[in-house]
Parts: sequence; structure tokens; C-alpha cells
Amino acid sequence: MISSFVGTVLEAWQEVRIHKTRVMLSLVGVALAVFSLTTVVALGSVMQQTITEQNERSSGRPATLSVYAYNEAGEIDQAALMDAWDATMDRYSIGYSSRLIQGEILRFQFTGAAQNVSVNGVDPAYGEMYRVQLAQGSWFTEGDAQRLAPALVINETMWQQLGSPDIATHPTVTILGKPDTVAVVIGITPSSEWDTLPNAYMLTDSLLAIKQAQPGQPADVQGGNPMGGGPGGGGSIPPQLSAWVPPEISDDLGTLIKRDLSLALGEGATVDIARSDWMSFDYDPLQSVKVAVSGIAGLVLLLGGLSLLNISMVTVKHRIREIGIRRSFGATASRVFFGVMMESIVATFVAGVVGVMASIVVVKNPIVENLLTNGEVSDFPAFPVDAALIGIGIATLLGALTGLLPALVAVRVKVIDAIRY
Repeated sequence: MISSFVGTVLEAWQEVRIHKTRVMLSLVGVALAVFSLTTVVALGSVMQQTITEQNERSSGRPATLSVYAYNEAGEIDQAALMDAWDATMDRYSIGYSSRLIQGEILRFQFTGAAQNVSVNGVDPAYGEMYRVQLAQGSWFTEGDAQRLAPALVINETMWQQLGSPDIATHPTVTILGKPDTVAVVIGITPSSEWDTLPNAYMLTDSLLAIKQAQPGQPADVQGGNPMGGGPGGGGSIPPQLSAWVPPEISDDLGTLIKRDLSLALGEGATVDIARSDWMSFDYDPLQSVKVAVSGIAGLVLLLGGLSLLNISMVTVKHRIREIGIRRSFGATASRVFFGVMMESIVATFVAGVVGVMASIVVVKNPIVENLLTNGEVSDFPAFPVDAALIGIGIATLLGALTGLLPALVAVRVKVIDAIRY
């Protein structure tokens, strides 16, 4: 059986080499179909990654747990909350967690004028949790908390207003207050066309220390508490807390974190915890992409199949006399059937390989990658192996299906009629 199959394949390859014109026509049609199909699937993968990263920048990676603590009878003891939070993160070995203070206004000294800037207080893990992109420089590290001059990550708009200094020279900017604070710029985030206002990131502890030193908000010097909670539990609204945990255990971890924080804060405190990442929603934001990719791929496949079937039928009609002569010399019906079908399969397999290789060259071209993502994808996906396998597999299956009808026509031809054809 094996020798018969190998013989059929070799015979089919010989026929492919003999009928070069027909094979080239088949190769062009199928290769274009496979190229289109594979490219559409690969580009769909890139689009999905783009949408995924955009969602993760706004809501966090799956699964991001957001924690909100409050006390209806008064203010939450922020020092106790942060101690409990740190202990809980250590207890469950959660490596990515961050505090977030949004939209604090600080006054910066720019060239020739002072201007209010919106500053977000974050922890170092925030950059990884929310995929913060950098155009230049670096994100915060744990060591930045030890700086005497607070570290800043600013957007390109603010960088340009500062005169576009070389980030390698560790440029500084003055935060006005009593006293003034000199901060060091360590990184720059890209600004979109509509992002025309300056904004910045700062480590949460540094931001809180600066805010508490402003007029009307004295720092808690004696207690040394950057949260300003004090012994009595006073202070401002606590930062939003978030943690990045494995999605498969997010529900169980959420329950445990809520329990531990509630016990630590005591009676009267309420702790709410919920997933805030995009995968926690009931709808699939990638569904439209998947449907579009599937529809286009199906249409391309249909057109390629019809083209190949037409070529195969015309070819068999021109080979009727040849088939009749082979039958007269003893070729069995099954040998003729599988010979005609294998010719189509071998040709489409080669076409599939050619189409996949062309697709890889196009999709992985740096110019194409930049046009597709506009620089918004940090983890650009590798060319999907499943797309290549699908392309070659579909080409082979297409060859088998389109070769089936011509093979049946070849077998049904009577020998004497075929010789007289």
C-alpha cells in the first residue's frame, strides 16, 4: 500500500512537471488564494493584539483586581489600609500591585511661565500592569523611591514645552510650592494628536509628600506617615488599589483579599473588590474582528476553489486521449483516479507553500507592521503558526476537493471513446 501511494505521488509529480503551463496556472490561482487567506488570518491576529493592548492600557491586564475601601462613619485609616494591603500582597505572593492617585494638580515652572500639570501617582508595577508605552527613557523602578529628587515620567507635550532636552542628560524641572521641589525626568510617554496638555506620572509616595507640604496641607512630620493618616485615621481620599493576578484564580483571590482587608480595617470599614480589566465584561470586543476575518477568508477560499476547479476540468478535457491510452495499456480505474487527484493535490500543496512564504514576507515587513499598529503594539505577535498551517492545509484540501470531480470524469470515460477523442 505504501509503495503504491509513493508511486502515485511520484507519478503525479512527473505529470506536474510535464504539464508546466497548466501547473503554473493552478499555482498562480491557488498561491494567490492561500496568500490572501493566510495574510488575512495573520493580519487578524495583529488586529486582535492591537485591540487587546489598547484595552489593557485603559483597564489593565487580565485579571486586574481593583479595590475600594471606605468608611461611612468617617475617613479610612490610610496607614492601616496600606499596611494591610502590603501584607496581603506578600501573603499571596502577588508580584504586581499598585496604588493610583489620578489627576493631582501641581504647578510646574516652564520656560518663561508657570503652568498647572495633571500628575498621576503610581507604583513601579503600574507600568507593566497597564502597558505604559515609552518614547524615550525608562519607567520607574523600586530604586527611584530612594531619590532625593522625585522621578518623573512626562508626556511628549510636556517634554516639548520644556524645550525637548536630551533625556540622557537627566533634565530637571521645578515644582513650585513652599518649598519648591526639583524633579528629575527619567522617561517620556508618546502623545497623540489630541493629547495637547502636559501630564506626568510620579511615584505615589513622592506625590503625596509634595501635596502634604503645600500650603494648607502640612506634612505629618512627627508620624512620618506619607499617607497623612495619622494616629486618628484622618487624611484625604485613599488611592485606588489594584493587583494583577492570574485570571483562573482571580475570583478566589478577590474573596481572600477582601476578607483580609476587611478584618484589618476593623468594624465600620467596607471593602469592595472587582475585576476592572476588559475580559471581565460580558461582551467580546474582538468579536467583530473575528467575524470580519472569517468572512474575508471564506470568500477568498471560495474564489480560489472555483478558479482551480475550472482549470482542472479544462485540463482533464484536454487529456482525455492520454487517459484512454493509459487505460488501454492496463492502468486501472483507481490508478487513473488517484493519479489525477494527486496531481491536483501536489500542485496545490506547492502553491500553498509559496503563498504562505509570500504572506510571511509581507506581514513581517517592518513598514507593514508600523502601518498596521501605528507604533501602539509593544508585544508584536510572531507570524501565527496556525495561519501557516491553515494556509497549507486548506491548499491541500482544496486540491483534493477540486481534483475529485475531474478524477471522476477521467474514470467514467470509455477507453475506445477516449482513444478516438
